[in-house]
Amino acid sequence: MDEKQVKIKLTAEGKKRYEAELNELKTVKRKEIAENLQTARAQGDLSENSEYDEAKNDQAKLEARIKELETILRNVEVIDESEFSTEKVHIGSTVKVHDRDFDEDVLYQIVGSSEADPFNGKISDESPVGKALLEKTVGETVKVETPGGENEFVILEITL
Repeated sequence: MDEKQVKIKLTAEGKKRYEAELNELKTVKRKEIAENLQTARAQGDLSENSEYDEAKNDQAKLEARIKELETILRNVEVIDESEFSTEKVHIGSTVKVHDRDFDEDVLYQIVGSSEADPFNGKISDESPVGKALLEKTVGETVKVETPGGENEFVILEITL
């Protein structure tokens, strides 16, 4: 059976970050862990060697992350921001909104779910706020149902 792979939406910047991380893990981190394993093996009895166990765990985590990054990059769909305008909110847009509940202006960048970093203003297009903002225009008021209750935002500005 041929399963269709789900495309992972990334900005060009996000793809570059993942490629750089993958390169770092494969070239630098793999070597460091191999050296740690070699040092731990040299200490003798592996059955009671906690450093060896830790190095093996680090190796397993590293290989899992490498596999995850390779899967993401194999299924990536880079968002072509040149196709978008500042007329409507799209993935890749940076949106300045006025949060009526907190009476403050907030800046969000709408990104694919694998790039989301809410603490740095990068919200997923699949999140309640991200989903509500998509395809909206400057001046529109958007009501969003969040786990904390309903929020209301007014879109002030859309940039790329």
